[in-house]
Amino acid sequence: MTSPSQNVTDLLVAWSNGDPQAFDELMPLIYQELNRMARKHLGRERIGHTLQTKALVNEAYLRLIDQQDVRWQNRAHFFAIAAQMMRRILVDYARSRHVAKRGGGAVPVSLDKVEVVSGRTSELVALDEALSSLAVFDRRKSQVVELRFFGGLSVDETAAVLKISPNTVMRDWSTAKAWLHRELNRAT
Repeated sequence: MTSPSQNVTDLLVAWSNGDPQAFDELMPLIYQELNRMARKHLGRERIGHTLQTKALVNEAYLRLIDQQDVRWQNRAHFFAIAAQMMRRILVDYARSRHVAKRGGGAVPVSLDKVEVVSGRTSELVALDEALSSLAVFDRRKSQVVELRFFGGLSVDETAAVLKISPNTVMRDWSTAKAWLHRELNRAT
């Protein structure tokens, strides 16, 4: 008997190999997990946020199924890409809302505040820009933050995606948060 995680992995590999039946079996399984991820993301947003869970899931879903050149390695790889998609969608949405309302310009904020009150569009944009800067010189730490914060992956899931130990994930997570905290507060 295979675990649900292994079943998703098997279906992803079969879908990558062109099996249309695997795609049909896979979609209900991944859609549930995408919903969980989206609820977690939007749960950090302000009350009355205009982007709904279903819209975030549907947009991520459409972008993911359009990835024809990706050779899915396993469930963790798929959901790591999903986390990146959701990050891009949320940041693009935040940028478009911020530009429309305020005329642009991100405001630096501490990572701790973003974790608690990430509903302000300028804070999400500032975090995205700082995370992109971090990726320039330490891609793995940037990926850890992306997977944990935007993807909602656990330490063990993040370790599996990046093929590193859970202890390394925790060290990278701590270091990245400190670096981002400093960067986000630099201009204040």
